[in-house]
Amino acid sequence: MWKIYRPDSIRVWKDAEVVRRLRRYRHIIDQERYAKYMIAKDIVTSLPLDSSLEDLWIEHHALSAKHSDYVHEVDSGAERHPAILPSARSFLDLKIEIAQRILQDCHFCERKCGVDRTKDDKGWCKLGSESRVSSAFLHSGEEAPLVPSGTIFFSSCCFGCVFCQNEDISTNPNSGQVITTKELAILAESLFRDGALNINYVGGDPIPNTHTILGSLSHQTSNMTQLWNSNLYCSEETMKLLVDVFDVWLPDFKYGNNECAERLSGVKEYFNVVSRNHSLAYQYGEVIIRHLVMPNHIECCTFPILEWVAEHMPNCIVNIMGQYRPEHRVRRERDKFQDISRRVSREEMQLAQAKADALGICWRPVS
Repeated sequence: MWKIYRPDSIRVWKDAEVVRRLRRYRHIIDQERYAKYMIAKDIVTSLPLDSSLEDLWIEHHALSAKHSDYVHEVDSGAERHPAILPSARSFLDLKIEIAQRILQDCHFCERKCGVDRTKDDKGWCKLGSESRVSSAFLHSGEEAPLVPSGTIFFSSCCFGCVFCQNEDISTNPNSGQVITTKELAILAESLFRDGALNINYVGGDPIPNTHTILGSLSHQTSNMTQLWNSNLYCSEETMKLLVDVFDVWLPDFKYGNNECAERLSGVKEYFNVVSRNHSLAYQYGEVIIRHLVMPNHIECCTFPILEWVAEHMPNCIVNIMGQYRPEHRVRRERDKFQDISRRVSREEMQLAQAKADALGICWRPVS
């Protein structure tokens, strides 16, 4: 099998700041730490999984605290204590059950359509209970510390970005092939055997497929980093399900205010929701934020985002991206979206980078 290597993906690990900010992820790569999803399988619950949703959440809250302590203990050198009985119900099983309940009144994303996707009712994402994968491969184009990344592209999305560069899969919920939890696990394990440093769930967006992704973790067995690559416009309940089992987060932070987000991506309360979720990801894991610089949105979006990150997430890494191009609806309706109908300029990128430097944000090692 042909593999592409990037010299900077090796060189980046000589940067002391990258090593410090992604320390646990590096330890998993070196098999010196366990991926959190594996540790979640060790924690047993005696609560029947057919209990009320309220009782499931109460148990989840208690086990989440226990899981955090257990991760710290194992990271510090304590022996793991896997469940002895194969029939034991784990913390991960509890999460999978709650995800299936959410699917019946879907609120994986913050749109909270409330449809019963188990009956193939469809909300904004136009997905029923099945998940579809458009493609999966070893990706050499991700941020340097992530390469090679085992990327799995899911169809559909919970955003409506007028400039989407993946419109072929984000706007078509029927693209790709239907995949079961077991098949997804087999795919992840195969990517890991081929050399992936992480399993990277992306799209479209993984949020509408939370139930399938969590379900696949019960069938995965390798000690491999689980990476959530998303617009992060998910509900707080979804974040609670994810934070205990995902090691690294690769979220987009697109807009510095709610107005730009509603006009260009069709979502409400964007900054409130996404900043909340970034904070949760940062509290529980290691984060590389992606910020796509857009023309004419330096003052209203780029600067407020970088200022917020510097204050609330000082030890994360930010990839300040200059790849914006007018695609999708912007390409067809330039008069309607004149502010973003061109590529970002060199001067705009320099302003963004200078602002990050002034704020002390780590961004160069992954640019």
